[in-house]
Amino acid sequence: MRIVGWGASDVGRKRHHNEDSYLCNDAIGLYAVADGMGGHLGGERASRMAVEILEREIERAWKEGLLADRPVPAVGAASSGSGSVSTFGSVLKKAVIEADRSIYEAALANPSLSGMGTTLTALLFGGGYVYLGHVGDSRAYLYRNGKARQLTEDHSWIQEQVRAGLLSPEEAKESRFRNIITRSVGFEPAVEPDLAGLSVQAGDCFVLCSDGLSNYLSVDEVGQVLTSHFYRDVAPLFVQMANDRGGDDNVTCLVVYAGNEVSPG
Repeated sequence: MRIVGWGASDVGRKRHHNEDSYLCNDAIGLYAVADGMGGHLGGERASRMAVEILEREIERAWKEGLLADRPVPAVGAASSGSGSVSTFGSVLKKAVIEADRSIYEAALANPSLSGMGTTLTALLFGGGYVYLGHVGDSRAYLYRNGKARQLTEDHSWIQEQVRAGLLSPEEAKESRFRNIITRSVGFEPAVEPDLAGLSVQAGDCFVLCSDGLSNYLSVDEVGQVLTSHFYRDVAPLFVQMANDRGGDDNVTCLVVYAGNEVSPG
């Protein structure tokens, strides 16, 4: 099975700096989106560090032979430490924790970076499975058999209110508090990423994005766009759609296709 990804990122219509970062590494099957926080300098630094450290640690694991060809999958939906976690999942978790530690220590060493942190949502492919690591409110979607579904649950104050039944999903979309996240990489000395794994089917398409996109597109719209366009064209199209609908934030998107051909039809 061949995995190939395409990415796009834009500052948006209202911001002056892009604090998002993304990683698209077909060679090691690793893809990630990070949305920084903590001001221009801090947010940009934190998101960039997150994807760079993630890539470094996964590349090291491949080189050291820690990632086998036939991994045992993690089980169930994304959750904090529950289920059986494979070697791939364990390596991914350790990489996220290392990114958290490094960002936190960089902020301690430089007062101008105090309070910086980032979301981080990543996919690692191997042995016919994909492993998901997630912190914050960037999202991952799976498009399969003509329908899209969300794989992640936002670590946000708004999502906690929805889960508790205090807000409806419709009210959450309009809330001025929707950008408050409750878990991030680098803001605290330790973080527990959500981990999950699932078997990959030929034809699967995954979407990773920052909230600059998910705030403007429903999961059904994600599926509709993927149904009617070539996957290689979708990432910049999603970015353009977010900007056309307001572009209040930086917007970043990755589209990752799993199939038997390099270029899907």
